[in-house]
Amino acid sequence: MNLKKYHGVIPAFYACYDENNEVSPERCRKLARHLVNKGVKGLYVGGSSGECIYLEKEERMATLEAVMGEVKGECAIIAHVGCNNTRESMQLAAHAESLGVDAIASIPPIYFHLPEYSIAQYWNDISSAAPNTDFVIYNIPQLAGVALTPSLFTEMRKNPKVIGVKNSSMPTQDIDTFVRIGGENCVVFNGPDEQFVSGRAIGAARKPLPSSMRSTPSFPSSAPARAICTP
Repeated sequence: MNLKKYHGVIPAFYACYDENNEVSPERCRKLARHLVNKGVKGLYVGGSSGECIYLEKEERMATLEAVMGEVKGECAIIAHVGCNNTRESMQLAAHAESLGVDAIASIPPIYFHLPEYSIAQYWNDISSAAPNTDFVIYNIPQLAGVALTPSLFTEMRKNPKVIGVKNSSMPTQDIDTFVRIGGENCVVFNGPDEQFVSGRAIGAARKPLPSSMRSTPSFPSSAPARAICTP
């Protein structure tokens, strides 16, 4: 399992529109090229900064296709595929795998506060649609309304494709919790820019040198087998 490709700066990819408020593949390609030329290690496509909740499935596919068409093979691509229904989430996951992304990611089901077994089923169903692709849990409870708990993360780690968490919760200690539970062969991406320094310190305490998935570029922390990243 090669997790080193996730170590480094991995910015969240913004939604790109034209003058008619339509998704612009051309501008997606230009932004992807700009970021890669700046030296980022990867791109997180279709997340909160990509306005995933507001886009139609076809718009999300078009965005990912544009990014992959421009920079595939030059950096790690993590495609967020979570939707308000399982069927379209699985369709986006299968589409992402067909394009050759490095990983897919998903928030939990939103609006209704479902029990943990239902959330696990949702994530495992999505993962099953992309069986050859790494899966990253996106923990952002202040927006999703549901938090990733230690027991749920422990359950999800039974799925061998679940390689880590993009953590955008506010409590910094959540990073430490997920690092401890994840163990080896697990990455923890630090979401909020404000937590970069503290997240890095927590990673370093575990012996790792994580990476950073951020809206605004940052520098990697120092931990061997994990990553710390922002939105």
